[in-house]
Amino acid sequence: MRKQEVRTGGEVGQGHGAGSPAEQVKALVDLLAGKGGQGSQAPQPPNRTPESPLKPHGNDLRIQRHREALLNRTGGGPELGSPSPRLTSLLLVEGLTDLQLREHDFTQVEATRGGWCSSRTITLDRLFLPLSRVSIPPRISITIGVAGVGKTTLVRNFIHLWARGQVGKDFSLVLPLTFRDLNTHEKLSADRLVRSVFPHAGETGLASAALTKVLLVLDGLDECKTPLDFSNTVACTDPRKEIQVDHLITNIIRGNLFPEVSVWVTSRPSAAGQIPGGLVDRMTEIRGFNKEEIKMCLEQMFPEDPVLSGWVLSQVQADRALYLMCTVPAFCRLAGLALGHLHRSRLGLPDAELWPPRTLCELYSWYFRMALGGEAQEKGKASPRIEQLAQGGRKVVGTLGRLAFHGLVRKKYVFYEPDLKVFGVDLALLQTALCGCLLQREETLASSVTYYFTHLSLQEFVAAAYYYSASRRAIFDLFTEGGMSWPRLGFLTHFRSAAQRAMQVEDGRLDVFLRFLSGLLSPRVNALLAGSLLTQGEHQGYRAQVAELLQGCLRSDGAVCARAVNVLHCLHELQHTELTRSVEEAVESGALARLTSPPHRAALAYLLQMSDVRAQEASLPLCLSQGVLQSLLPQLLHCRSLRLDTNQFKDPVMELLGSVLSGKDCRIQRISLGENQISNKGAKALARSLLVNRSLTTLDLRSNSIGPQGAKALADALKINRTLSSLSLQSNMIRDDGARFMAEALAANRTLSVLHLQKNTIGPVGTRRMADALKQNRSLKELMFSSNSIGDGGAKALAEALKVNQGLESLDLQSNSISDSGVAALMGALCANQTLLSLNLTANLLHDQGAQAIAVAVRENRALTALHLQWNFIQASAAKALGQALQLNTSLTSLDLQENAIGDEGASAVASALKANTALTALYLQVASIGALGAQALGEALAVNRTLEILDLRGNAIGVAGAKALANALKVNSSLRRLNLQENSLGMDGAICVATALSGNHGLQHINLQGNHIGESGARMITEAIKTNAPSCTVEM
Repeated sequence: MRKQEVRTGGEVGQGHGAGSPAEQVKALVDLLAGKGGQGSQAPQPPNRTPESPLKPHGNDLRIQRHREALLNRTGGGPELGSPSPRLTSLLLVEGLTDLQLREHDFTQVEATRGGWCSSRTITLDRLFLPLSRVSIPPRISITIGVAGVGKTTLVRNFIHLWARGQVGKDFSLVLPLTFRDLNTHEKLSADRLVRSVFPHAGETGLASAALTKVLLVLDGLDECKTPLDFSNTVACTDPRKEIQVDHLITNIIRGNLFPEVSVWVTSRPSAAGQIPGGLVDRMTEIRGFNKEEIKMCLEQMFPEDPVLSGWVLSQVQADRALYLMCTVPAFCRLAGLALGHLHRSRLGLPDAELWPPRTLCELYSWYFRMALGGEAQEKGKASPRIEQLAQGGRKVVGTLGRLAFHGLVRKKYVFYEPDLKVFGVDLALLQTALCGCLLQREETLASSVTYYFTHLSLQEFVAAAYYYSASRRAIFDLFTEGGMSWPRLGFLTHFRSAAQRAMQVEDGRLDVFLRFLSGLLSPRVNALLAGSLLTQGEHQGYRAQVAELLQGCLRSDGAVCARAVNVLHCLHELQHTELTRSVEEAVESGALARLTSPPHRAALAYLLQMSDVRAQEASLPLCLSQGVLQSLLPQLLHCRSLRLDTNQFKDPVMELLGSVLSGKDCRIQRISLGENQISNKGAKALARSLLVNRSLTTLDLRSNSIGPQGAKALADALKINRTLSSLSLQSNMIRDDGARFMAEALAANRTLSVLHLQKNTIGPVGTRRMADALKQNRSLKELMFSSNSIGDGGAKALAEALKVNQGLESLDLQSNSISDSGVAALMGALCANQTLLSLNLTANLLHDQGAQAIAVAVRENRALTALHLQWNFIQASAAKALGQALQLNTSLTSLDLQENAIGDEGASAVASALKANTALTALYLQVASIGALGAQALGEALAVNRTLEILDLRGNAIGVAGAKALANALKVNSSLRRLNLQENSLGMDGAICVATALSGNHGLQHINLQGNHIGESGARMITEAIKTNAPSCTVEM
């Protein structure tokens, strides 16, 4: 898109573009002032003296008449005056993606999972205003949207609101035109263009001030009968010269004509590519329905029958393909009508016809049946007769079908009466209710009548039905109407011709047509339309051959393109799903590596798009070779989450993935590449993509070999990247140098919130650099630094950082050779820090002195919620200090002391704390040398404690006495949810005590009694007793 230059106030009014802008503006002033083609003097500023011929009240009157005329034209549709939020807040986009330029609208919705990626929006009232104080208003604006998303509704809303003075207040005049209007002219001048929409220009008295801001609206570029050709159009600067309509539009957009007039074009994405990006100042996109809006739309269709609307919604949600397409409002309403008709028609239909639609063709078959039913009701009959249905349906296909088919082949979506005559369409037929459900009629400004299908997909369905029927008797190629030798006749030959054409068309415009053509061969569709649109059993013998023919289109070894994925959609419509099922089973069983043929790759690409599970996360570990991955790249672009762990990927694959992540179409948000063979070269390729990528939020590179230089490349990218929020470099040998590079990135980056650097041989030097960065950084929330060698020196540096850092919430320093002095420094920092929530000091060198320092911090700190101290050297005296601190602490919710020999004395100290503490919810005391006395103390505490939910005592020796004490506590305790007594020498008696106690406990949800020498028969008896006493409690024996 063109970059708008900043202008000073004196420059804003100056013309730009070819020719003589002053003369053009003068001509437009003359035209709107009613002077037509007559010569006149240059416009003078308005004068309020009686001598002035241009009086303000005349100007106001004409504009008022124009506003009233527009209000009459726009009418009072349901959305007018109070448009939905998605039409009052458009997405700001930076240009068209390859997907939008090259693919069918359905493919765009399916590939992007019905989602819109732009996070920037602009409201309708600011659509033509500068984005900032230093920018200027856009001259050329384009709003794109797939067919049926509401572009024309948006324009009508804007015109309606402008005419009422609610939006676009900067515009003195708005001139709305549609390409349906413009198609009625062969040649047109700029003067006539304006006069056609503003007939009041013939009157005198419009002041030149009215032209300070004019907006020309051109709705529906995709319906223009002649494509715009900006490279071969001759420049025209004379607004009175009659030229071809497409040349006129290109000259207006280029600024050769009316350079000071703002232009707003709406279009389907593929057609919008006709306008060079360098001429476009602002591009916006209309988003489709979200989940709530789909529900609301269907509810509004059946306001008096919530049961029906609920059933329709459930059927839509049951099929991912249909649900994705329901993000398009027009499709959602069409699906609602079809499903509503199905629900009402269930009585009296054979069971085979009651199945809810699971393919597009089945859905549209129900819509066609609904239309036929409406035809019969219009004639005042209770129910249509089979003969009437057959006659009406086939007559429609015979007349509208040929029009629809050849229009589709020639990219023609709007038809006029001469078009209808050429294709032999009976105008009287267009008055029937059946045609009314398929075709819409509209009058243009020139009083011509235009026709168009209610939705593009209906044109494709009718075209496919025509082709299906005509192929039975056609003796020529239906696409070219050229001769074809007799031995090549027959349905299969015509289908092969359609498939070949669809595969060759670059813009995918025949994709959905081929889906419908395939779907008409399915038994369910044939049963639905037999006697009305299809002949019972017609062409059914070709199903297997058509399936084989379609799979033959998948033999290419190149990348899996959208055409190949569409073939899988065709097989789905045909109800031939063996190929897809085999690949899905291979993915689930981990056997995908052996399925590497082109058809299998295409099926995998289809599953990545349409499978509910794969849509959430494309998990492909241990599955892909470089060749398979390379063939899937076009489809991976639109996956939200990719798991590609353990695939032995090397650096060349990272080059490929880097190209995907650099693409403008890329929607990948999370990618996991753990346990591959990526070195610094591969990391550099990924880093280059991060410089431009705007979708990726999570990158997992754990257990590779990127080294310090790979870390440097990623760190340099992080200084610029503003989207990545989570990065894992675990086990990559980045060492102190790599840590230094990451620290430099943290000093500049403001978006990264999670950084995993565990197992990287980072010592005190690298840790100090990270600590210095943390003193400046405010965005990092989680730092995993475990299994390095930071020692006390690194711990002390981090302690100094924690004294000033106000962002970090989780710090993992497990297995870092930190002793008492390092811990003392960290605990001193915790006394001041009020943001850290979780601290992990597992498997360090803590003794009683360090634990005493921890106790002081626990007593004073009011922020920490989780403290992990397992596998240290904490004993009873330190546990006593912790217990005393816990009596005063009100924030800590989880304490892990497992693998510390605190014994009964330490357990008793912690138990005493539980009697007073009201914050702790999880206590882990596994393998802590606790016996019966410690268990008895804990039992007494549980009898009064009302907050502890998890107690883990695995690997102690509480015995029968300890079990009885805990059992007595369980009879009165109501807060405990999980209790682990595994490997505690309970014996049969202890287990029975616990099981019996559960009869009065209604809170415990899980108990583990494994490893207590109960035996198989005893385990069964205890299990049955617990199930009887506490049915909601899960037991592990």
